[in-house]
Amino acid sequence: MSKIKERVHTDIKDAMKNKDVFKRDALRLLASAMKQIEVDERKELTDSDMIKIIQKQIKQREDSSTQYKDGGREDLYQKEIAESDLYKSYLPTQLDDTQLEEKLREIIIRVGALTQKDMGKVMGVATKELEGIADGKRINLITKKILG
Repeated sequence: MSKIKERVHTDIKDAMKNKDVFKRDALRLLASAMKQIEVDERKELTDSDMIKIIQKQIKQREDSSTQYKDGGREDLYQKEIAESDLYKSYLPTQLDDTQLEEKLREIIIRVGALTQKDMGKVMGVATKELEGIADGKRINLITKKILG
């Protein structure tokens, strides 16, 4: 069993013991998403798979929170943000912008990228190498900035 999955299940039990309804329910949603992938794909999830699932859940929460904020539903906006923050705690430590830019410069040199037309080459390598420690949107923005 992946360490992340194990931690999620342990935290669900702790939340139940502590009567933390918000954390229990949010983590149950995450566990449900994990179980769905396991059943659909008939495989045991690795930590890499777990990171992808968590990132997808975070993105869903952030998209929903934007819609709730635009719709004037501050209560639901806050709930989505809190769930997103909870899920982020299960991801590896993210690179800050300076570290990410440094890694991307190395990748750009390695693949021989010179202009924006070479974005595909850079993104392919970068998303694999930086999986879990930087999200695709940040990788894309900083790569565009570097390649000008």
